[in-house]
Amino acid sequence: MPLSEREKMAAGDWYRCLDDELAEMRMAARRAVFTHNSTAPDDRGNITPDLLALLGSAAPDARIEAPFHCAYGCHIHLGAQVFINAGCVFLDSADIRIGAGSMLGPTVQIYCPQHHTDPSLRKDGLEIARPVQIGENVWVGGGAIILGGVTIGDNAIIGAGAVVTRDVPANVTVVGNPARPIERR
Repeated sequence: MPLSEREKMAAGDWYRCLDDELAEMRMAARRAVFTHNSTAPDDRGNITPDLLALLGSAAPDARIEAPFHCAYGCHIHLGAQVFINAGCVFLDSADIRIGAGSMLGPTVQIYCPQHHTDPSLRKDGLEIARPVQIGENVWVGGGAIILGGVTIGDNAIIGAGAVVTRDVPANVTVVGNPARPIERR
């Protein structure tokens, strides 16, 4: 029996994102995100129950500010004391794992899917998903973009507006587009 598009996505194979099962999963995420984003700050807490139930895992003290957007939610894993600032977008067609104590500034974007380079296959929704791993105590500056397949080591700093296309070793600061290491002062 052939694999479903969801199974292909989970296996890291090429899959068609224009699929009924995946569309239902994205709709469930939209509903949970809508509730989170429209709940009054005094009532929201760290993460609203609907969004928390959708996530793959989250420590009790992980916090997601509103507004927030994710594609599926179920592939997001947040360690202790993770802070996600306002306006972040996670296209989590693969796992996004963020280690304890890491902080993401406003409007950080994490993109796991990569569309096909062939225009006819791209038109049909063919894409592949690559995971993102962010270590512990990482600081990601506002407006940074992290592409799929990237691993960021513990204690790294991603400068505001950086576009991270390659792995970042532990204890390294990167800035720019594409992100490149600089020496810390």
